[in-house]
Amino acid sequence: MNKEIYQLLTQRILFLEYEPGQILNEKVLADEFGVSRTPLREVFSRLEWDGLVRILPRTGTMVSEIEFPKMMHTYQIRFEVEGLLGRLSTIQFTPEHLARMEALAAKCAPLHDHRRIRDLVDIDIEFRDILFAAADNPVLRDMSNQLYHQTLRLWLVTLSRGPWVEEVRALHDEILATIAAWKAYNPARTESMRRNALVSHFERIRSKYFGHSTAPEAAVFPLKEKEN
Repeated sequence: MNKEIYQLLTQRILFLEYEPGQILNEKVLADEFGVSRTPLREVFSRLEWDGLVRILPRTGTMVSEIEFPKMMHTYQIRFEVEGLLGRLSTIQFTPEHLARMEALAAKCAPLHDHRRIRDLVDIDIEFRDILFAAADNPVLRDMSNQLYHQTLRLWLVTLSRGPWVEEVRALHDEILATIAAWKAYNPARTESMRRNALVSHFERIRSKYFGHSTAPEAAVFPLKEKEN
């Protein structure tokens, strides 16, 4: 599989350059990357395994829609996986990991007054990378990242809704809480904190889109607000 094409298409899907439901033109992409359709189809197969596209017979490859019920189930799994990541990282972190985490916390401050969505997501990704490095479990990394990628677009869709500072503060607080739990060498505390932080993250997303109502079973997140 061509990793460069895979990574580029993944980024375009995750950051909504390709809208949910959009059909990807195989010929146009093959021409863009200067490759035949065979390596592109290999990339599409991997993206389908990641849950980011659907390969439709006689139609083409479609960017997966953001279906709220499916996201709800994905988050249920993430609650447990991220808790385990917190526990393992606390058991095995080094002074180098702690120094990286403390430096990362400082990056949040400038974002309180500036809505820079990509910068906030980059901090979240770096936060996760430090946790993965400390936990030192490649299987857990792969599983966690696959689930994270499936839910990232849902977060991005709602980041423009509601108070921006709330999202920055939530991530900053999570990083600081991780540092405190690491320094206390308390794996159970980190596990619980990460699970609870993700639950709060999900509740903010649900509240921004649905208000205080329960999400309908057939709900699909559109990329843009519906016009009245």
